Amino acid sequence: MAKKDSLPTDAQVVKFEMLSELTDSIYTEMKEFSKKKPDDALNAFKVKNVNRVLTQIKSFLNDEPTVSFLDLLDEDTLPSNSDAILIIGQFKAAMDNFRNKYTNKYRQWMTVESPEGKSKK
Repeated sequence: MAKKDSLPTDAQVVKFEMLSELTDSIYTEMKEFSKKKPDDALNAFKVKNVNRVLTQIKSFLNDEPTVSFLDLLDEDTLPSNSDAILIIGQFKAAMDNFRNKYTNKYRQWMTVESPEGKSKK
C-alpha cells in the first residue's frame, strides 16, 4: 500500500482518467492501422497529435519508476504503425502500473483526500 504522502490528489486522478481515455482511444486507432499496414510510416500530423498526449502522460508519471522507459514518437524519422503501437503500449503499461499502485483491492482510488479509497464518481 502506498504511503499517504505519496498518494495522488483527487485532481490528479481526474487528469489521469482523462489521459487514460485518450491513450485507450489512440491505442485502438493505431492498432487498426498496424493490422492493415504495420510497416507504413505515420505522417507528421499523427505523430504530433499522439506526442501531445504522450508528453502529458510522461509529465504526469514523472515521479514514477516507469518514466525512464517512456519515449515519445520520433518526429524526424516518423515511426511505423507497429513501432507506434509498441511505444503507446509502454505508456499504457506505465499507466496501468500507476492505477494498480494507487487503487485498493476494490479498485477504488486511494488519494490524499481519501487514503483508504473511495468509489469512482
